[in-house]
Amino acid sequence: MTTTYRAVHATEGVFSLAERELIDPGPGEVRIAVEACGVCHSDVVGVDNLFHHHPVGTPIVPGHEVVGRVDALGAGVTTWAVGQRVGVGYFGGHCGSCESCRAGQFTFCTNQEILGDSIDGGYAEYVTTRATGLVAVPEEFDAVEAAPLLCAGITVYNALRKSDVWPGDLVAIQGIGGLGHLAIQYAAKLGLRVVAIARGEEKRELALKLGATEYLDSSAVDQAAALQALGGAKVIIPTASSGASMTPLVDGLARGGTLMVVGAATDPIEVPTMQLLFGGKTIKGSLTGTPLENEENLAFSLAHDVRPMVEEVPLEKAADAYARMLSGAARFRMVLTTKN
Repeated sequence: MTTTYRAVHATEGVFSLAERELIDPGPGEVRIAVEACGVCHSDVVGVDNLFHHHPVGTPIVPGHEVVGRVDALGAGVTTWAVGQRVGVGYFGGHCGSCESCRAGQFTFCTNQEILGDSIDGGYAEYVTTRATGLVAVPEEFDAVEAAPLLCAGITVYNALRKSDVWPGDLVAIQGIGGLGHLAIQYAAKLGLRVVAIARGEEKRELALKLGATEYLDSSAVDQAAALQALGGAKVIIPTASSGASMTPLVDGLARGGTLMVVGAATDPIEVPTMQLLFGGKTIKGSLTGTPLENEENLAFSLAHDVRPMVEEVPLEKAADAYARMLSGAARFRMVLTTKN
């Protein structure tokens, strides 16, 4: 019987491979034997302990795009079974009792556990999390392809799902990276007219292959003017982590259009009030999704062949995969795999 497992520690940004004791899950928790874990840019928050969600100087196991099988159940867990295929995303399970949970707004739970930041995450052979955070993963999915959909996928899927769009509407996707290459696929499979926006010409062919009907080189054209020439975008989803790059996009919205922000930026979006008042335009944020919404996302992805482009790396090479992700060289999601 296994009594220890391998996990990648990050201590204030420094990675190391460690051997840890396998412990039983507590009440309401589930232990997962990890098959694959995606490497997401949001891992930076836990790796660098930006919000001090764990004590300074103590290691954290990063990772929040986990796919595996239930290995052990804590007391009181009755809705999951050992051996069941599951996943977990950025949020490791809502509490069920705070004001947000009582209102059914589980993604805004004020006692939410965050994988790879407030609790240990999926850069490991095993991970333990609240049962409320689990997502049922169809057997038909390859674990390496399913893992990025649990964070990157649900983020852009929900941004589209919560937008007032209908087949034939014009939607613009800014940035063709880990989020953007998935957003183009989802939007195209929803029957939308998709304009992909990126800097330079090197991603034009890929964008059109993924389902975009138009491509705009932001370094060569006025993005807003080009979008208006196409009739204006009903929704624009900026995936780049830059408020400055989002600011000019508001001019490209159609009357009543929405800038649906999913990329976390440290600088502000600056918008003249006249733009919002006389155009009836909206700027809105969209934050991941509930486990049930994630299951809907997986079902849609499976039915319509939405898949991430991935680079598979063994667990012990986590530091290399993380560095490649940070450099922007990944095409487009790095995924760690274990011997499970």
